Amino acid sequence: MALTATTAQARDHCLAPSRTIDAPLANASKYGRMFPELPPVSEEEPLVLALGRSGGFCDGSAMADDPGCDDARGAAGWPLFGQFIAHDITADRSSLQEHADPDSVRNFRTPRANLECLYGAGQVGSPYLYDRDDAPKLLIGENDEGEPADVPRNRQGTALIGDPRNDVHLFVSQLHLAFLKVHNGLVDRLREDGVAEDELFDEAARATHWHYQWVIVHDFLPRLVGADLMRSLLDSGPRFYRPQGDAFIPFEFADGAYRYGHGQIRHSYRLNDFSGDLPLFPDLMGFRPVPAAREVDWSHLFEMPGAEPPQPAKKIDGRLARSLIELPLEITGDVAVEEYHSLAVRDLQRGHALSLPSGESVARAMGEQPLTREQVGLADSGWSGETPLWLYVLKEAEVRQDGERLGPVGGQIVAEVLLGIIDADPDSQRVVDPEWRPTLPSVNGNFELADLLRFASYR
Repeated sequence: MALTATTAQARDHCLAPSRTIDAPLANASKYGRMFPELPPVSEEEPLVLALGRSGGFCDGSAMADDPGCDDARGAAGWPLFGQFIAHDITADRSSLQEHADPDSVRNFRTPRANLECLYGAGQVGSPYLYDRDDAPKLLIGENDEGEPADVPRNRQGTALIGDPRNDVHLFVSQLHLAFLKVHNGLVDRLREDGVAEDELFDEAARATHWHYQWVIVHDFLPRLVGADLMRSLLDSGPRFYRPQGDAFIPFEFADGAYRYGHGQIRHSYRLNDFSGDLPLFPDLMGFRPVPAAREVDWSHLFEMPGAEPPQPAKKIDGRLARSLIELPLEITGDVAVEEYHSLAVRDLQRGHALSLPSGESVARAMGEQPLTREQVGLADSGWSGETPLWLYVLKEAEVRQDGERLGPVGGQIVAEVLLGIIDADPDSQRVVDPEWRPTLPSVNGNFELADLLRFASYR
């Protein structure tokens, strides 16, 4: 396709077919399975609840009394970015229950890394997300000092965003804001380069998508699963996630391996130079305006050029911080079972309700040596069977990677699915223009999330 003289000079122009941004959100899609032949874990629900409840096997509250004892080397922001990705590609609105019909569970997000949480149903379908005074731009809110430093909100403080879950806590809300600013900054750059006004929105949205997808493939995943596994997948393709027809999100990913990030949440966080140390819940609860004093300085959560080292994430070790074991009512709502205030219980219960296989059986199916009972360490908790997949992935990371990143089972599932849904998206960068490279500035020549956040910070 020949480019016009105008678009050929545009720094952020992407060679791609037009994308139907204004179409209504797709109908809910089905989840699926990577290992449909494997049997479920056989233990009964009371034991599942016992593992995750306050004081149980997964309760890491006591570690908060020994600061730094479970610090990892990786930066604290990465599991928060992982949560942002999760909200972009999955939304399961089914309730917790002892047994679920997997065929009835729907994913209310398209299985694409396309920032649906940012753009909603587009300028026509979700006009409240867009700036009426500058049509190609997304709407940004102001904080209590009049600065453009919050997501847009109505007068009651409710966020006006494409996915309300992105306001659940301060960090994911501020990440959402950063991507709003990235899109708007790309509109400014494209406008400076002479792109026609009626093309600005589509071009900026596409460039935002592609920078985001690049970061997932070339920055986020190598840190999480290891550079060797990513090189193998990029060279040889997936071994286990091979959807026939449309892409889907496997239960083993959504309700098992990709919940690894819950194990990386710190006991407390510094937001900026003045905030002090605060637990995620209840102190950093979302669903309310973000004052200037709570604005996140990303150098405290990611390695940023010229800044002091950031706070580390917590090691992945099968234990969750107190703020996740004792979720506040604003997060859980009224619960019939007291244990449902624990995110560990919720993670274990989802796997149990959906009849997920054990981690050991998935390891065998992958040709990996499973962890031993001693390495998992559940015997003293009265657990006699094999390990729920979610907990196995956490323990595997601890045993095989010293809690720094995912092990072979968790890493394979996560990397194959995230790479797979990008490669199955006909509008993705890897499909449309494999030779494309990020156009936004990079400090060291290898474009990373830190570069995206730096660009957003100057908008």
